[in-house]
Amino acid sequence: MLDINFNPFPNLETDRLFLRRVDKNDVNEVFALRSDAETMKYVPRPLVTKNEEALDHIALIDSKIESNEGINWAITMKGSPKLLGIIGHYRIKPEHYRSEIGYMLLPEFQGKGIISEAVKAVVEYGFNTMHLHSIEAIIDPDNIASAVVLEKNNFIKEAHFKENEYYEGRFLDNIIYSLLNKK
Repeated sequence: MLDINFNPFPNLETDRLFLRRVDKNDVNEVFALRSDAETMKYVPRPLVTKNEEALDHIALIDSKIESNEGINWAITMKGSPKLLGIIGHYRIKPEHYRSEIGYMLLPEFQGKGIISEAVKAVVEYGFNTMHLHSIEAIIDPDNIASAVVLEKNNFIKEAHFKENEYYEGRFLDNIIYSLLNKK
């Protein structure tokens, strides 16, 4: 089984991005992400309505890091501390050498290749440092932008589950993409 340890916290860098730990100073940006109906359109979770709920979300991210159950990074541009989005291995199955990644980006930064660049770094960390065998992403079938990002990063569409999740009075479909560590 995998031996996962996120202490000390691993910052990641790409050409343009610096991925760092999310902290309480990010509360306004986390609130903006999690309270925006358009940003949350494909995330079956309630919208946050006050800063305390954004702080609770940051605390949840922290607790998963501390218990080595999951890791999320704040996506920032190099040289600027402002959180633009969040990405991470938010569900890890160490017994299967597999994790599920997820990501969100503030609307004004979408369509600039930021998520694709961050996915590449997080996948590399997952395979090279965490020693994962596979990484999955579960998306809404209507989330075409996310499908494009995943396919650009060599993820393969594995499955389309019909009405397998119930949220707010309706059944939702899920598509699972995955990437195998070929090293």
